[in-house]
Amino acid sequence: MENIINVGIQKKLIKIDAEQNSITYLHQNKKRNYNNPEEKVQAETFLTLALIYNYPVERIKNYVSVQMGSETKEADIIVYNDDDCESTFIVIECKKQEITDQEFNKAVDQAYSYAVAEGAKYVWVTSKIKNEYYEVPEKKPKSRISIPDVPLYGVKKLAPYKFVKGGIAQTETEVLAEEEGEYKSQKFFELEVVSESELTRIFIQAHQALWGGGQRNPSVAFDELDKLIFCKIWDEKHPRKNGEPYQFQIFRDESPSDLLERIKGLYEEGRTKDKEVFKEDVNLNPEEAQTIVKYLQRVNLNKTDLDSKGKAFETFMGSYFRGDFGQYFTPRNIVKFIVDSLPIKNDSLVLDTSCGSGGFLLFALDKVRQQADDYYEHKSIENYKHWHDFAEKNLYGIEINEQIARTAKMNMIIHDDGHTNVIAADGLLSDEELRERSKNKNFVYNSFDFIITNPPFGSSIKQTEKAYMHQYSLGRKELDWLNWKNAKEETIRDSQSTEILFLEQCYKFLKPHGYLAIVIPDGILTNSSLQYVRDNIEEMYRIIAVVSLPQTAFTANGAGVKSSVLFVRKNDEKVSQKITALKQKLKEKLKTDSKYIETILEWEKEKNAAIKKLEETAKKANPKASKKEIGELIKDDKIKIQNEFNDKVSDFKDEMIDKYFAGKVGIFEDYQIFMAIAEDIGYDATGRETGNNELVDIAKELYRFINHINETEKL
Repeated sequence: MENIINVGIQKKLIKIDAEQNSITYLHQNKKRNYNNPEEKVQAETFLTLALIYNYPVERIKNYVSVQMGSETKEADIIVYNDDDCESTFIVIECKKQEITDQEFNKAVDQAYSYAVAEGAKYVWVTSKIKNEYYEVPEKKPKSRISIPDVPLYGVKKLAPYKFVKGGIAQTETEVLAEEEGEYKSQKFFELEVVSESELTRIFIQAHQALWGGGQRNPSVAFDELDKLIFCKIWDEKHPRKNGEPYQFQIFRDESPSDLLERIKGLYEEGRTKDKEVFKEDVNLNPEEAQTIVKYLQRVNLNKTDLDSKGKAFETFMGSYFRGDFGQYFTPRNIVKFIVDSLPIKNDSLVLDTSCGSGGFLLFALDKVRQQADDYYEHKSIENYKHWHDFAEKNLYGIEINEQIARTAKMNMIIHDDGHTNVIAADGLLSDEELRERSKNKNFVYNSFDFIITNPPFGSSIKQTEKAYMHQYSLGRKELDWLNWKNAKEETIRDSQSTEILFLEQCYKFLKPHGYLAIVIPDGILTNSSLQYVRDNIEEMYRIIAVVSLPQTAFTANGAGVKSSVLFVRKNDEKVSQKITALKQKLKEKLKTDSKYIETILEWEKEKNAAIKKLEETAKKANPKASKKEIGELIKDDKIKIQNEFNDKVSDFKDEMIDKYFAGKVGIFEDYQIFMAIAEDIGYDATGRETGNNELVDIAKELYRFINHINETEKL
């Protein structure tokens, strides 16, 4: 509420020194420390009472002594019924924005006790992030009556609710002053557009209230908050006339149970129209639901700036995901780098096969939104259609964890849609099975222009657990081209790493010449045991770029695997077949020219002859020895002969492999590959910002490189 502070200064209600260290309430000549977080809340609350609720400043006092038995306490603000300030009307308690829910509840108890002692009619407790209002009964027992707001000046009867469509702005300082006379009607407010930082605090504090310091699992609390945010957004989008109240708010004379039933009604209505977001019921008690409504009710999520609410949700989500679910959260700098490097446009079909919380999809959406701003006026229909059609029809995500998939959908909803095509499923299922399970007909192989993903590392898919292993070439053992014995048919591997299978699954989903950008462990690029994976990559794809990330890239998320980002472009089937055929032809030629099989078979004959000679010599020297005893006598010499043979074969294989790699250079068309090493990517191992991000410049160069090869290489 920077605006209300400025108005307060202009109207000479407050004065703030040049360094903004102190604030003076001019009507009382009270000077306070403006660096105190509570003081900032108190200043805004005081000005709200004077400028928006229109109370005469002479009837508002800050820092009022209150006698509580033998003790003297201090109320933050008291509003009086009279100019002599003898009849207490409202007691207000102000707390800093970062207050916990437990501390807030203590503040409510404190303020209410002051109100009873002073004979006040109303209580208002505020942290700016959260507001609670109460009426104090005239007769005992003076049990709290929860109300939607305190009355505006001159209002004799409170309205049953506070927020309506088309109401006055919560920061409006002029409208209320226009209505003169002692008897006025309560004004209604429109929902408020808030800043990114304020919305982040609201999300975090609401989550903490549900978490309850350990009373509920944080992931369950996150899920329940998601459901109520969904209700809130759905309520805002519900068609209503000007003057009609929003349903997601506190109503007068309504129990928490009644409120919960209304929230559940909103939830069911939204879930009927959007069945894929949530499948479980709201699982909160009435008091918990009431608490969350108090946090969210005043905020206009739909009209709050898209960047602000998106970043707020991501910041809140990021603090949570870096805990128990760190593996589902790719650091923002890496996501942005990948998306910035690719020529994604509004007509591109984009997929993330392991979408986690939806970061890649949202950055792709943001890229297209920026393009819309380049082409059209910011809030024009053409601008909206340009990016919103992309969000609704061109963004697709698959996430195996159902709870995380729901979070991704909520993340997309917060960013104004795109959630329709995010499904909860195993991303390694066939496209046919994905369509069957999700009822989404658009998950089709050979369809997507771009796949941007960070698949799970380290986990293995076992054939005994997942029947789809046989569908993957990389799930089968390949023939060893240097196997000199009788060749065996390829068989299904017992297990395979998920990141390796995703390399092939992405190939299947991409259309010919589509792009894949994937985070992979460096072992895929360097381990000799994974040469067969690299062989498959060069057949399936044209390698575009390899960008090495620092060892600490994922440390803050609980992963320490050294990784790189691999950018590739899918070869069409003819090119892949040609590469495979050329490689096979080269292998056969090398074996023929070097007489590979014949040579090893000859060595084997020599080995067998040498062993036989050993046996004969030993038998001659020990005619009475048994076969077993002869074997024992020649054991060491026999092992030596076998090892010499194995070493010769191994050396021969190494020689053949070297010739093969040298030969490949001559038979394949040469092409450029972009290589980069990023040592500083904007944050350290703890996640703390470093002030430098080399990925920004690398992305610019890589983007130019990709455009260059698109323009110069024949497809």
